[in-house]
Amino acid sequence: MERGISMMGKFTDHVNEYLSERKIKQNFISIKTGIEPSKLSRILTGIQDITGTDMEKIADALGQRVEFFLVDDFCIPEQQHGSEMFLYAGELGEAQEEFAGKLMKFLENADEVLGAEARLRMAAEDNCICSE
Repeated sequence: MERGISMMGKFTDHVNEYLSERKIKQNFISIKTGIEPSKLSRILTGIQDITGTDMEKIADALGQRVEFFLVDDFCIPEQQHGSEMFLYAGELGEAQEEFAGKLMKFLENADEVLGAEARLRMAAEDNCICSE
């Protein structure tokens, strides 16, 4: 049991270090994961035990795998500018939070949608029969 607790502590310690280094607010993680802000705060301060599901949600929200935060020799790679975008909108009301969630989903899928459009245009051009 001691090993499980130390792994949870290691995970939260490393997540906190990552958040601090990257200047990511807990509210952003709460919005991305769906974990209530008060619960997330309790988890990251060690007051509440973290579940495997919460670990996966948090790691995914940060663009990492759970294992990334569990290594003994934890090192935060240099940030690639331009490849990530974080938005902190302050404390949100219910309607604003819903809109922010929709905006996040839109941004996550924008590249996929634009790529599909380009593939469809190329396919249409390849299938075009031109008469001279």
